[in-house]
Amino acid sequence: MQSIRWPAIISATLSPCIRRLTVAHIAINRDDLRNKIYGCWMGKNIGGTLGGPYEGTRDVLDVQGYVTPKGEPMPNDDLDLQLVWLKAVQDRGPKNVTNRLLGEYWLNFIPPHWNEYGICKSNMRAGLLPPLSGEYHNSWKHSNGAWIRSEIWACLAPGCPDIAIRLAYEDASVDHGGGEGTYAALFTAAVQSAAFIVSDCDELIKIGLSKIPKDCRVARAIGVALDAHKKGKTWQEAREAVVKDSEDLGWFQAPGNVAFVVIGWMYGDGDFGKSIRIATNCGDDTDCTAATLGATLGIILGKDGIPKEWIEPIGDRILTVAIDRGSAGFPRTLAELTDQVMIQVPQMLAAYSAPVEITDSGTDISAAKGLNLTNELVAAEIWNRSPYAVSYDLVHTKVTIDYGSEPDIIIGDPFPIKVTLTNQMPDSRHIELIWHLPEGWEISSSGPSHISLTHWPNHFETTIEIIANEIPDGTIRGILEVIAPGRPTIGLIPLVFFDGS
Repeated sequence: MQSIRWPAIISATLSPCIRRLTVAHIAINRDDLRNKIYGCWMGKNIGGTLGGPYEGTRDVLDVQGYVTPKGEPMPNDDLDLQLVWLKAVQDRGPKNVTNRLLGEYWLNFIPPHWNEYGICKSNMRAGLLPPLSGEYHNSWKHSNGAWIRSEIWACLAPGCPDIAIRLAYEDASVDHGGGEGTYAALFTAAVQSAAFIVSDCDELIKIGLSKIPKDCRVARAIGVALDAHKKGKTWQEAREAVVKDSEDLGWFQAPGNVAFVVIGWMYGDGDFGKSIRIATNCGDDTDCTAATLGATLGIILGKDGIPKEWIEPIGDRILTVAIDRGSAGFPRTLAELTDQVMIQVPQMLAAYSAPVEITDSGTDISAAKGLNLTNELVAAEIWNRSPYAVSYDLVHTKVTIDYGSEPDIIIGDPFPIKVTLTNQMPDSRHIELIWHLPEGWEISSSGPSHISLTHWPNHFETTIEIIANEIPDGTIRGILEVIAPGRPTIGLIPLVFFDGS
C-alpha cells in the first residue's frame, strides 16, 4: 500500500452563546409505566400469535381468533430481535447505541439469513458498516424488518418520540439503510413512544407522520388509508386503495403494511380485538401488522386493559425463533422482559435529559400540552443523513466518510468521497489525514491542505476523488488514518470498495 498524506489544521471553540431552555416536565408513576410496558409486550405476543399463521396471504381474510395450540404464543422474530437490542443497551449503555454496535450484536446473536436480514449480514461480513450494510445492493430495504421491532425504543423512551426515533434510526439503518423500511420504523417508534402520554388515535398518527418525510411512500400509503376513512369507505375499500397505491413496490413492503396497521386502528373503534382482527384481515405481513398494532394498543390500555380472552390462551412465555439463546440469557417471560426494560428506562431518560421523570407518586401528564411532539427538527436531521455515510467518534473529533453512492469503483473513473471533520471539544487542534490506498490508486483532487476553524463553524468539509488505475481481485480495502497531534486517540477508518466493472 502507498500512503498519501493530507494535513489539515483544524481549530475550533464552542459557541459563546449557551441558552437554558425551560421545558415542560412529565411525571409517570412507576406502576403505571410497568403496566403500559407489560401491555406493550403482551399486545405484541397476542398480535403475532393471531396473525402469524396467515403471514404472506395476499387476499382479504376473515380471521376471528387464534388457530394456534392453546397455552403458548407463536414464536415471532418481531419480538426476538428486540431482546438482542435490550442486551446491547444493558451491556453498553444508552448513549452507546449506534448502528455499528447493533450491527455487531446482529452478527453474534441473530442467525436468520432471510431477505434484508441476510443481506445486511452479508454486507457487514464484506466490510460494509451500517448504514451501508442496509443500503448496498439491498432489494429489501423498503420491507418490514425494522418497523416491526420499534417497541423497545418506545418503551425505553416513554413520552419522548424524538429520542425513540434517534434510536430507531440506528436500529433500522443496519438492514434498511435509507429505505422506506427505515422511515416506517421512525413512524412506529414515534407513535408508540408518544402513546405513553397520548391516547388519541388521530393525534398519535399525526405525531408519527411528523417524523417521516411528507413525500416518502410510507406517508403516502398512510395518507391513502386516512383519506378512505375520512370519506366513509369500509375498511375493505381502504385496504384495496392501499394495495393499489403500493402495488409498484411489490408484496411484503413497509408502506402498505404500515397502512394496514393504521386501517386496523382507525376502523377498530378503540376495541382491542376488533382492531387487531382487521389488521390481520388486510393480509400480507399479518404477524407484523397485528403485532405492531397490538403492542401500540397495549401501551395505551396497559396490560390491565387488554381483554383477558386474548391473554389467557397464550400466557406469558416468550418463545423465540430468530435469536441464539445459547449465547446469552435473554428474558423468557414477558414479565421478566418488562422488569429488565424498567431498569433501563431511567438511565435512558437521564442520558438524553428527557422531560420525563419516573416517580413513585401519581402520574401527571398535564405538561404534555407544553411539549411540541410534532416538531420535525430531530426527524429532519435524520432524513438528511446519507445512507452511504459512516461516522467515527474519536472523542475530540467526529469523522464522517460519505461515499455518496454504492462503493463500486471502476478503473480510471474518479470516485468522489466527502470527508467531514467535526470538532467535539473546546480547544483548537491540528488534524492529519493519511490515506492508505492499494498500489496503483491515487487521489486526483483534494480540498485545502489546511483550514482554521475558530469557534464557529466547528466543522470542516471537503470532497476528494480517488482514481483506481488497477483493481485487485476480491474486496478492495484501504484505510484513512486520522491523527490529532497532542491527542492519544488515533482513528483508523476502513475504506471498502468493490469492482464496479
